[in-house]
Amino acid sequence: MSRITNRQTEKASDKSFRMMLAIFRIVDFFFPYVRKRTKKFGIENGMTVVDYGCGPGRYSVPIAEMVGAKGRVYAVDIHEMALKNVQDRIRKEGIKNIKTSLAKGHDDGDYNSGLKDNTADIVCAIDMFFIIKKPTEFLKEIRRILKPNGILIIDDGHQSRKVTKQKLDSSGIFTIIEETKDHLKCKIAQEQM
Repeated sequence: MSRITNRQTEKASDKSFRMMLAIFRIVDFFFPYVRKRTKKFGIENGMTVVDYGCGPGRYSVPIAEMVGAKGRVYAVDIHEMALKNVQDRIRKEGIKNIKTSLAKGHDDGDYNSGLKDNTADIVCAIDMFFIIKKPTEFLKEIRRILKPNGILIIDDGHQSRKVTKQKLDSSGIFTIIEETKDHLKCKIAQEQM
């Protein structure tokens, strides 16, 4: 029974997380596209950005540079090892504008980022939406933490664009305002305002 439960969880095992971290380090060394990619998100100096599903902080750190000293980045993840890795980078690199937050409740579908209502100008959900078991509930949490005029940047991860769009559409929470090969940019649907 516990074997099934482990497969159904949205949280990676510690071993899987370590493997993912090693792979990301290799990929980022040979193909440093993260900084180039984040430039397309519309992030500006002074903004508050949530990197939801931050993993080892490979997006959090360049986003922190983009928002500058007056901005703030919240690195949110369900995995303690992810946040520890981000906290280690914060200390080593002297980064002052990143805060970490342990998300809770993912396995029962009661998503809670630990952030206050209307916190973010932008929420980035990169390479993680495909693993979310209850996408509408997850998107409700994103809606809660976004400011009324906030933007969601979301990508497909390991699912087709068609599936990503179906999940977004069926929630009724977000409207796609821009589509690139790389990501979708969404705003809160008028009915949700």
